[in-house]
Amino acid sequence: MPTNAQTIGMKLRRLRLKQGYSQEHLAERAGLHPTYIGQVERGEKNITVESLSKIAEALEVPMGELFDDVQGNFSDANYPRKAYELFCRYTEAQQEGLYRILQEIGRLL
Repeated sequence: MPTNAQTIGMKLRRLRLKQGYSQEHLAERAGLHPTYIGQVERGEKNITVESLSKIAEALEVPMGELFDDVQGNFSDANYPRKAYELFCRYTEAQQEGLYRILQEIGRLL
């Protein structure tokens, strides 16, 4: 079974490739060294929260998404986290509209 560092590294690699970024491009966007990106992806380095935040921002994903596959941290049915991450993708005005819609749905239930 992979370590948590390896699991996070694999997740980062999948997201990087999905974006079509090379390690060098991701490193440049995140303000980190390409060698470090490679070491993190292979699970050789324990990434800091600060570096993880920079990479998540460079990949344009919520930081919590990077922990989806880490053993025991989240269940598939963690709807509050999923809702939060979904909301984070929208502007403040859009968030307000979504919140009002949820309030109305709550009143109807």
